[in-house]
Amino acid sequence: MPSTSTQRRAAQVNALTIDVEDYFQVSAFAPHIARSEWNTRECHVERNIARILEMLAEHEVQATFFTLGWIAERYPRMVQAIAAAGHELASHGYAHERATRQSPQAFFTDIQLAKILIEDLAGKAVLGYRAPSFSIDRSNAWAFDVLQKAGYRYSSSVYPIVHDHYGMPEAPRFAFESRPGLLEIPITTLRLWGRNLPASGGGYFRLLPYALSRWMLARINAREQQACVFYFHPWELDTQQPRVAGIGARTRFRHYLNLARMQPRLEQLLQDFHWDRVDRIFLDGPHASRAVH
Repeated sequence: MPSTSTQRRAAQVNALTIDVEDYFQVSAFAPHIARSEWNTRECHVERNIARILEMLAEHEVQATFFTLGWIAERYPRMVQAIAAAGHELASHGYAHERATRQSPQAFFTDIQLAKILIEDLAGKAVLGYRAPSFSIDRSNAWAFDVLQKAGYRYSSSVYPIVHDHYGMPEAPRFAFESRPGLLEIPITTLRLWGRNLPASGGGYFRLLPYALSRWMLARINAREQQACVFYFHPWELDTQQPRVAGIGARTRFRHYLNLARMQPRLEQLLQDFHWDRVDRIFLDGPHASRAVH
């Protein structure tokens, strides 16, 4: 008799996504680390991505890597290795500037530069974008028009939750057309007790017991028949990253909590669910026709 994990994998394919940035580029560290200092910081992204690529190959999983243009420019071989392994390369913008802090013109320049850089390195079209810190909300809906102008086909920039740094709780929970021909693919939430609960990665995945994260994803797959969108960052596997001085207790807790547990949890996640790239699931797969218009 097939195992529960095997049955779940056969039932639903979910999107595995990685936001390719280094520890010193996290938005919460911006008050403590100026962009002018980035070139002086010890980078760990190459070793962390190599570790992730090895893990994905072992589990025969392909994913979508939302990659910073700043990173791609400095580590071209890493970008090419991601593409050579069959993963989707997408854009995380160039300089990890929140969309809410940019003008439409500055936003266009940032996302266009990242798209061109990554396409030149990978030799493939970049179709997707994810805003740093999920920074598209009701205050800057113009960003969807700019994304369309820059030639993107989808975005995964909306997180329909209440949060102190981001969130658009009134947005649809599942893929919808933000503009004709531009698909928005929100980060997955579970609707429970009249509110949207985070169910799909990041600090929540490190904070919550793994069994609870698995239950939430499985419930969405089974009851709502929807593909989940899970995300994490390379630095979340990096227990050796330099500690940033001067940060507050909340930021320290969120960033450094359970880093040592992250890879074993990801290994289990890759076994318990079936994963693939965003473009295959939402642009080419059965979910492409189920977007809310």
